[in-house]
Amino acid sequence: MPAVEDCDEFGDCSTQHGATSVSLHVDAPGFSHMSGHNGELRILSVHGKGEGPLAVDVHDNLFTVFKPEALSSLAAEHSVGKSLECGEQLVHREELTGHRGSGKDRHAVLSGEGLPDETNMVIHRRTHTGEKPYGCDQCVKRFSTGSLLKAHMRIHSGEKPYRCNQCVKCFSHSSTLKAHMRIHSGEKPYSCDQCVKRFYKSSHLKSHMTTHTGEKPYSCDQCVKRFSQTSDLKIHMKTHSGEKPYRCDQCVKRFKKSSHLKSHMTTHSGEKPYRCNQCVKCFSHSSALKEHMRTHSGEKPYRCNQCVKCFSHSSTLKEHMRTHSGEKPYRCNQCVKCFSQSSTLKKHMRTHSGEKPYRCNQCVKCFSHSSTLKLHMRTHSGEKPYRCNQCVKCFSQSSTLKKHMRTHSMEKASFSDANKEPMGCFD
Repeated sequence: MPAVEDCDEFGDCSTQHGATSVSLHVDAPGFSHMSGHNGELRILSVHGKGEGPLAVDVHDNLFTVFKPEALSSLAAEHSVGKSLECGEQLVHREELTGHRGSGKDRHAVLSGEGLPDETNMVIHRRTHTGEKPYGCDQCVKRFSTGSLLKAHMRIHSGEKPYRCNQCVKCFSHSSTLKAHMRIHSGEKPYSCDQCVKRFYKSSHLKSHMTTHTGEKPYSCDQCVKRFSQTSDLKIHMKTHSGEKPYRCDQCVKRFKKSSHLKSHMTTHSGEKPYRCNQCVKCFSHSSALKEHMRTHSGEKPYRCNQCVKCFSHSSTLKEHMRTHSGEKPYRCNQCVKCFSQSSTLKKHMRTHSGEKPYRCNQCVKCFSHSSTLKLHMRTHSGEKPYRCNQCVKCFSQSSTLKKHMRTHSMEKASFSDANKEPMGCFD
């Protein structure tokens, strides 16, 4: 029978010295553990529900703690805990609070501080139960720990205690500052396993992955549209509310998206940093350059499902689809006319305002449409691209050619009448 003796390290303790030299310790109310010279420490009972490794209640939260060295050493700086309910590795006692650790050194398990106390065990269990006892008094959000609520309250107070030492930006959370610092360092630790793209925030990678999966979990409750990201849904909702929170400080225009405002600002600055490597054209937006490149490649990826026509831009396809549906959503507020394209309405409005923004550089004439100016310029250049296929005459405008063609049809009609035999008269 193995000998039993007292242990001074853990208080009320009995040690059985045998082949494995195993010790059973009770070091805190409601907790017991078993240690051995093999370097393993295991909680056998929580809240006093178990009396041994085979009698542990199934509702207990169990943790297996691995010592970095044998139990004979009292100088170990860390203990590593593993929740048997979820498999999460918990390095310090604080990590039981929402599975987050402080990173601070703790005394070894043998000092009694490596084991979770009853409070931290309760907090840890909330990660499994979903319990959130801490409610914000400013909104409806709830949290599992007081520290999370405290961090959340900065959203309402506007407090931003964490400042970047590379620029003037401040943040309400240290984790946000840490992610921001990667912008300066260029670090992008999160890589997509489907393509070569990398990201400096895990949330950006998560959003990017929907481009591969095609998943759109966020649906609009006003229409049938769905979105892969909550931010896209939020922006879309402004189309229903009419909200345009982003205002240009150079003019009166307002925008639904901050990116739209940023793009608009280039109309004031005149900046065009994106240049085509096939011609001399420059663009204020990378998207505009991308679309322009299709004029060189001839690519037309957008195809109409009603006919065989293809288009280089999605917006052009959308406008084309109205020729099939007959939809004319753009209405003139000066008369009853409606148009399928906003650009056509804009041109039409000049008939009411009398605006003529297109001026000839050869004479003093001005025109309301660029196409009309183009036709006029042929009176100066002498260009006549429209040729009659019945004679040698050429014309500067297609409308003039059309009128001319009637002279041939009239000639044919006259010739046909002249060759008709007269009807005879009979008694």
